[in-house]
Amino acid sequence: MQVIKNKQLIDNHWTYLADDAPIVTGNICVSLARWQSEKNQLITHEGNLGVRIAPADDVNQLVEDLPKLALIELAVSDFADGRSFSQAYMLRNRHAYQGEIRAVGNYLADQAFYFSRVGVNAFESEHLAQTQNTLNDFTVFYQ
Repeated sequence: MQVIKNKQLIDNHWTYLADDAPIVTGNICVSLARWQSEKNQLITHEGNLGVRIAPADDVNQLVEDLPKLALIELAVSDFADGRSFSQAYMLRNRHAYQGEIRAVGNYLADQAFYFSRVGVNAFESEHLAQTQNTLNDFTVFYQ
């Protein structure tokens, strides 16, 4: 499967692990709840680590762990729920997170541009071509 990262199509080198799935080698992403309960075990595995944040999760709970994480996935459950935009903004601007922030889940391709404006630099979508096209919709910004 491919994803968009920095406006380019690339192969996805990450595996999301369900809370009950065994830990595997390679680049893995886990839920915030699993990260909090199994952090010591997870940081010893071979590969990069990521955490998936649900809309109701508080990104401030990850502040001390951000240097250990190469990926933050924002799980968009409903395209009308704007909390993922706020989470991305807080990660980039308040907490100076420099790693990959990826939008996953139920968002509209038209929202990709707005996600990119608040710090999201990667997108997992069923509509990659359309999503990639919307990233260049505007060249002038009012805010």
